[in-house]
Amino acid sequence: MLMDAFWSEVLGTAILLLLGGGVVATVLLPKSKGFDGGWLLINFGWGLAVFAGVYVAFKSGAHLNPAVTIGLFAADKPFFTAADGATIDPTVANMFAYFGAEMLGAFLGAVVMFLAFKKHFDEDADAGAKLAVFSTGPGIRSYGWNVVTEVIATFVLVFWVVVAGATPSGLGPLGVALIVVGIGASLGGPTGYAINPARDLAPRIAHALLPIKGKGPSDWGYAWVPVVGPLLGGVIGGLLGAAYL
Repeated sequence: MLMDAFWSEVLGTAILLLLGGGVVATVLLPKSKGFDGGWLLINFGWGLAVFAGVYVAFKSGAHLNPAVTIGLFAADKPFFTAADGATIDPTVANMFAYFGAEMLGAFLGAVVMFLAFKKHFDEDADAGAKLAVFSTGPGIRSYGWNVVTEVIATFVLVFWVVVAGATPSGLGPLGVALIVVGIGASLGGPTGYAINPARDLAPRIAHALLPIKGKGPSDWGYAWVPVVGPLLGGVIGGLLGAAYL
């Protein structure tokens, strides 16, 4: 069961990054049909990427995000419950298995996105824009406050995930997609709303390794922020979500 969940997380997170990274590439890369499409296009594109990834990862509970995994661990909620009632329990070993799957999937999704836009990456463009297709960066660089932003935004996501499981809405994947759009539109401006360590770190590694024409550095000095902030926000969201229930 855990092995099925592992590959489900890989595939779901790969779809998430393929489509999420793809909408950023569409908006930022020269000669793209959607060039300069704006922030709301990116917000809705990421929401739909989550929608697709959640459906694909139905065998794992569709975390797609280490912050969600650690939030469920903190809340002591099963990572996945099968139709027959069998569960994947929130243990440390299972948590790291999910982390590994999410990182692998995010890396693979970023690589496939690069292949889809290869000729556009070959065009002259700002190196920072090419990096932004793969990973987030702050509008104003202030590491402490950037962490605060990521903690708050991720708290909203994970708290919603924990609480939504007990509500009768039945929105499922659509609800998660809409909350991601809402977070991006409301709280995404300061940092680009990573709200997911795998979404930022694995594609940043891909950016460093791929033969991207004219790329600059991968901004490793900032890379810890979209890892630490979302993990802290996930823990707080999980604990408060469990307390609220």
